[in-house]
Amino acid sequence: MAGWSTADIPDQQGRTAVVTGANSGIGLCTAEALAGGGAAVVLACRSEERGARAATWVRERVPGADVRVRRLDLADLASVREFAAWYPYDRLDLLINNAGVMALPFGRTVDGFERQFGVNHLGHFALTGLLLPRLLTTSGARVVSVSSFMHRLAGLDLDDLQSEHPYRRWIAYARSKTANLLFVHALARRLAAVGSDVVAAAAHPGYSDTNLQGAGPRMAGARVTEGVMSLGNRLFAQPAAAGALPTLYAATAPGVRPDSFTGPRIAGWRGAPASAGRAAWARDDETAERLWTASATLTGVVYEGLPSP
Repeated sequence: MAGWSTADIPDQQGRTAVVTGANSGIGLCTAEALAGGGAAVVLACRSEERGARAATWVRERVPGADVRVRRLDLADLASVREFAAWYPYDRLDLLINNAGVMALPFGRTVDGFERQFGVNHLGHFALTGLLLPRLLTTSGARVVSVSSFMHRLAGLDLDDLQSEHPYRRWIAYARSKTANLLFVHALARRLAAVGSDVVAAAAHPGYSDTNLQGAGPRMAGARVTEGVMSLGNRLFAQPAAAGALPTLYAATAPGVRPDSFTGPRIAGWRGAPASAGRAAWARDDETAERLWTASATLTGVVYEGLPSP
């Protein structure tokens, strides 16, 4: 992995990719790099207007890029189902579960889930399950879920998946990022059980300069905190393009192992992609299975072709 960059991305001609949250930050950089490698990329964005601007941005930097925009609101399971029903390709080589929210004030999704758990985990759980038939019939397909080093703040409370008792926004965020890793762990085990060559892997961007950090304080009207976050980004964060490298490595590099976790090399904050450590609770078999069962019940999505818990 040493020194790995976008120049090392293998030829992506003939491949298709879906990148959630592709209108800005790491998602946009990921979409640009995959399009630059020749992939047909769907920018799955909550706002079609921002998605269209992102597509224009990619086309300006990658002449002839095959990109299209489709609305996807991970806070609304009906939108997730509509996106999966629309998906226009017979194959799906790369599903990049990138979109997320961070440390927001308490709120609920359209379906009544705590917002961070609903968007960061349940929406992607549903999307992956609904697109699974395309993944299973595409040789060498990969699912990459973007977690965070902040998952180390908290494991799941299986008796309080919605983080309501009490709600602490950073703990709720950490739990949702732990859920991402447990999802990858359980999915990789299921794919192996049926002999599938689909790779389920995880990545995290370290500390990267995106608009994610300021959204929570802005929603809460905490201008001082928002300013501190903005200053921290300018002083300490790496550019979003660098933060996208672990995701791109997990998605495209040869030999990526199922259930692997890739992050920045230098203290997990910045630098070229490297193998990342994770908390013990983020690879616990029993917790992963219980989360899977709960997620299937909450979303109503069944992973056809894979073993049930």
